Amino acid sequence: MTTLRTNLPARLDRLPFGRWHWRVVVALGITWILDGLEVTIVGAVASVLTKADTLALTDTQVGFAASAYLAGAIGGALVFGRLSDRYGRKRLFLVTLGVYLVATLLTACTTGPWSFALMRALTGAGIGGEYAAINSAIDELLPARVRGHADLAINGSYWLGAALGALLSIVLLDERLIPPALGWRLAFSLGAVLGLAIILIRRHLPESPRWLILHGRVAEAEAIVSAIERAVIGDPARLGPPPPAVEMRALGTVGYGHIARVLLSRFRTRSYLGVTLMFAQAFAYNAIFFTYALVLTRFHGVPPSHAGWYLLPFAAGNFLGPLLLGRLFDVVGRRPMITLCYGTSGVLLAATGWAFQAGLLTATTQTLAWSACFFVASAAASSAYLTVSELFPVELRATAIALFFAVGTGAGGVLAPTYFAHLVESGSAARVFVGYLTGAALMGLAALAAWAWAVPAERRSLEALNDELLDRAP
Repeated sequence: MTTLRTNLPARLDRLPFGRWHWRVVVALGITWILDGLEVTIVGAVASVLTKADTLALTDTQVGFAASAYLAGAIGGALVFGRLSDRYGRKRLFLVTLGVYLVATLLTACTTGPWSFALMRALTGAGIGGEYAAINSAIDELLPARVRGHADLAINGSYWLGAALGALLSIVLLDERLIPPALGWRLAFSLGAVLGLAIILIRRHLPESPRWLILHGRVAEAEAIVSAIERAVIGDPARLGPPPPAVEMRALGTVGYGHIARVLLSRFRTRSYLGVTLMFAQAFAYNAIFFTYALVLTRFHGVPPSHAGWYLLPFAAGNFLGPLLLGRLFDVVGRRPMITLCYGTSGVLLAATGWAFQAGLLTATTQTLAWSACFFVASAAASSAYLTVSELFPVELRATAIALFFAVGTGAGGVLAPTYFAHLVESGSAARVFVGYLTGAALMGLAALAAWAWAVPAERRSLEALNDELLDRAP
């Protein structure tokens, strides 16, 4: 470990939000759109893939492919997250998008259950790796005063991908327009086309100056920050006198012992908070979203081919929630907003479940109730990713994101769909209500954890949040 004097992080945080930052948001935030697109497309084509003129998969093989995608996402997050901390954000956000692009294109070329499952696992690995590298880079490049709003809006864009996937499935799976044997292949190919367009933009984004400082490469970081200032403001002199230099640690690549000490000792309560938030949102989302069509079909008589239309208002609510509520996370504060969003979504989820089991809802009103509930829950879920990204030091930021993603998705993501599908299969609205109450209770528990452990991170630099400033004097 060495120390050095620099004002580069402060220079990044004082910049006005401009066109350059929008380019970062679009180029890196596309990850969530791609994930929403992938998950929705697979759900839509599942029944088509069981036909003899496609892949002739069994229902078990379709479920195994979904599990392979999830396992790939967890493994990809852990592997690529660690590599992002070791080799840099830019290298990895190019590699992970490349993995996704190739794997989803090869998915469209598969000919059997095993090759399909393998390509789904590799696609998931690319997406999981994206989460770690991308969230790290976004937080380290955007000004502190807009970090909360920007992160929530970007994470909420998952539902733009879900809406796009729903619309594409309606067109590409219409046998009157496209033969079934071709439609599902086109659906996966379009994701690769979108990924290729974005990788061309990402090539021009810089490495994170904060990561470069960590590795003692101050001259490179200085050149990048100066270029960003010119791109955003033109003449840096218009920003006024430069902020004072401070001493910071240049740790370089750290080992697993250091990571364990930070997560389990130094920032133990932050780790408790991250696990609780990630698990609760993963359970609630996967319980509802992965059985969305089942509930509409079994309890409300909606034809499977029409389920995509009901997904659109649900996706709209999920996207608009983080977009409209996100600003409050920077103004009102992290602790009150995370607590409020988790607590409110838990209450709304329980109320929706009660109305459902009482027979008070139709397919339309059920969808509207879900949309209202997840308008708030989507902001809560996005705040979980914001929390685990900003509350841990730069040397292990991507690794921390990967670990909490793996724990939340691995536990909540695997358990919830199986548990909730079992309840739906029973045909009992009362038993499904128990599932709703389980999700509501977990969201309520997360609200209590946020009230007890959340950190007032609004408008504060990443360095100040993680005690990385050794000397704050000029």
